[in-house]
Amino acid sequence: MHPSIYAQSTPNKPAIIMAKTGEIISYKELDDASNRAANLFRSEGIEIGDKIAIMLENEAQYFEILWGAQRSGLYYSCISTKLTAADLEYIIRDSGAKMLIISHSLGKLADELAAILPNTKLFMIGGTHPKYKSWEQVSATQSASRIADERAGADLFYSSGTTGRPKGIIKPIAENPEIAVLDPLTKAAIEVFGFCDETIYLSPAPLYHAAPLRWCVRTMKVGGTVIVMDKFDAEESLRLIDKYKPNTSQWVPTHFIRMLKLPQEVRAKYDVSSMKCAIHAAAPCPISVKEAMIAWWGPVICEYYAGTEGNGMTMIKTEDWLSHKGSVGTPVMGTPHIMDENQNEVGANIEGVIYFEGTVPFTYHNDPEKTTASRNEKGWSTLGDIGYLDQDGYLYLTDRASFMIISGGVNIYPQEIENILAAHPHVLDSAVIGAPDEIMGEKVVAVIQLVNPQLASEELKDEIRLWLRPQLSGVKMPRQIDFIDELPRHATGKLYKRVLRDVYWAESKSKLV
Repeated sequence: MHPSIYAQSTPNKPAIIMAKTGEIISYKELDDASNRAANLFRSEGIEIGDKIAIMLENEAQYFEILWGAQRSGLYYSCISTKLTAADLEYIIRDSGAKMLIISHSLGKLADELAAILPNTKLFMIGGTHPKYKSWEQVSATQSASRIADERAGADLFYSSGTTGRPKGIIKPIAENPEIAVLDPLTKAAIEVFGFCDETIYLSPAPLYHAAPLRWCVRTMKVGGTVIVMDKFDAEESLRLIDKYKPNTSQWVPTHFIRMLKLPQEVRAKYDVSSMKCAIHAAAPCPISVKEAMIAWWGPVICEYYAGTEGNGMTMIKTEDWLSHKGSVGTPVMGTPHIMDENQNEVGANIEGVIYFEGTVPFTYHNDPEKTTASRNEKGWSTLGDIGYLDQDGYLYLTDRASFMIISGGVNIYPQEIENILAAHPHVLDSAVIGAPDEIMGEKVVAVIQLVNPQLASEELKDEIRLWLRPQLSGVKMPRQIDFIDELPRHATGKLYKRVLRDVYWAESKSKLV
């Protein structure tokens, strides 16, 4: 299962459609370009097991580089274009990447990187730079024939750093030289989500994020077509569904919320009936939001829980979710266990740390302590998430342990409060954090992004408190509500909660000085 197979059987079939420009890349064109990329890597001395870094916008060349690296036995790190030069330097040095490929649109950053990465091979896409080789010019000189020493490579993603310094997540390169081997995630895509050669997959998120890229890759592994948006926009997503009739997609709850907040007359303009499997993940979805999406799109909403580490996966389809609302499903990779603070496994409906058993081990690159901390004495691994299993074996997420608020000795999980806030008509987005409190240790603070920022007022804060009161116990009620122009979210929808929390704790420390 590999694009090279479809380059032979269906050479003219679109592998990729770039939504913004309408550019189409066929499987034959993709295969030829990836072979030229593989030959380029070898000509630059990049060998099996070596690492490269890719820092691009959502551009057509992304996949020729990725598949070239995959068939060359390389590790490829896809890095956010929002990082600073210092962040990128850390990742490249930590990973040991021998080559960086960057977008011309990131010109200022490219200047900085050229000065601090003298030993890294530098390539640029979409333009020229005196310190960088042109990817297009050099790859055009390469052969489109397959390299002699093909080997299946792998991604080397770095965690987004929402709770600390990013860490690379790495698994061994397979010894088997077969580049079309069936991996566990592709198997799940086929058997659980129904991926096949008729899949038309809409990707609304940045390709440098693990989930969007991996689902795009799985679509091409089975011979489907990927429609790539340059960035998420709520109405544009609906327009593309109406235009291209995709049957599969992957979202985060923030995307759902943004689409649901569109005026009804805008939503009604577009036909979304082609969507047969709308997958969502990355964060627990508020029950009210998911109910609204099911009412709108029908019983096509599929949810999964997994991490970049690939240590386990659960899944739930609409029918099962309606009878287990709030659940992220039952296992499709690995066996989940819930452990208490003493590393004892707990029974049904009791919260604890989620561990998985029976999957391919991962390591945090250059961080043996973090790797060890992610395992228990049985060898089961955890991402640090909190949740519980019900009596039917369905998993429910509560929150990340690192985001838990301890107020007066009571554990408060922000996700519950955020889920309720998502249903308020004036709330576009929210983050609930713990801020210092002299008496309680921490107090609950709700930081809210409004649909209409001009409505921000003390009266609206009081209105939100009154609306929350019947839905939350007293200890969980926000003691402070602040409005913000825009929450610090990753382009994938992931919230940089640590950034917010640090602001409040820094303010508290400054008052003590």
